[in-house]
Amino acid sequence: MKAVRLEATGKLQLREVEKPAPGPGELLVRVEACGICGTDRHIFHGEFPSKSPVTLGHEFAGIVEAVGAGVTDFRPGMRVTGDPNIACGGCEECRRGRVNLCRNLQAIGIHCDGGFADYVSMPQSQAFALPGDLDPLHGAFCEPLACCIHGVDLGGLQAGSSAIVLGGGVIGLLTIQLARLAGATRVVLVTRSAEKRRLAESLGATATAAPGDGDIIARITGEDGLLPGGADVVFECAGVDETMQQAPRLARRGGTAVILGVMAQGAMIEIEPFDLLFREVRLTGSFVNPFTHGRAADLIASGRIKVEPLISRRIGLSEAPEAIINPARDGEIRVLVVPDGK
Repeated sequence: MKAVRLEATGKLQLREVEKPAPGPGELLVRVEACGICGTDRHIFHGEFPSKSPVTLGHEFAGIVEAVGAGVTDFRPGMRVTGDPNIACGGCEECRRGRVNLCRNLQAIGIHCDGGFADYVSMPQSQAFALPGDLDPLHGAFCEPLACCIHGVDLGGLQAGSSAIVLGGGVIGLLTIQLARLAGATRVVLVTRSAEKRRLAESLGATATAAPGDGDIIARITGEDGLLPGGADVVFECAGVDETMQQAPRLARRGGTAVILGVMAQGAMIEIEPFDLLFREVRLTGSFVNPFTHGRAADLIASGRIKVEPLISRRIGLSEAPEAIINPARDGEIRVLVVPDGK
């Protein structure tokens, strides 16, 4: 079968590899779609911890091809989405229920072979069923949606609250929808792309703003701003210096800023501790998807979260290395790798 292999930092290529066989308790899945995430680019550049050689791709869904001994909950022909994050279950963090902070965390597509391939194998414990009539591409959005659900949970949004989303990529646009489902009545998206601002408004944003035209903090939180005083919760979804620094400043007194965006490992930003202290702003990171993948699968299956408008283009495995190596195209939201090229 074909697979996109990270041989070493900065070395990515399509290779012919042996088709995996499901071991005890495992599923062999024929991949229908796998999303290209910004983390894949960070891994390629050596900016995110990984283990090579490895087949990349952690946002995947597909059809069960075969099952290993002891598998009872799945059968060939079922459509499934895979939670890539495998916790050990035995370390101190796992025993505390913080499986996303597992000291021995292994991720499919990062530490072991993933979904940029014709087939991927995974433990049945990481699989979640999807409807057989679901669009085969939509299942690839379960993993990023699960991460967004965790961030919204941490933010503590309540009915009638307000939110600001920084960044108009797939994480930002999914977070807007989740914020509205959680009961936020005012949701402001900040992004440079006019096209993404229009899309955000169609997905539930009540207002949008473009950075760069004066002081974005004043334009949003000032007396005559979009959200005077700031938002109850700010979600940083861009992973760039500017928005990381803005996030806590856009939160209201006693508000929360949640970091969902990924910056390169070792990158540093400046914050003002006095501001966090004096306004009692809570600043928290949100890492992957503890116990949220099943909720994401249910939301995708129900159609409550709209993902079709987030698909920018579909490419085959042969095009995937170039798409990962190079920056995302202007206006691009999510590129899906479809192994059979359809």
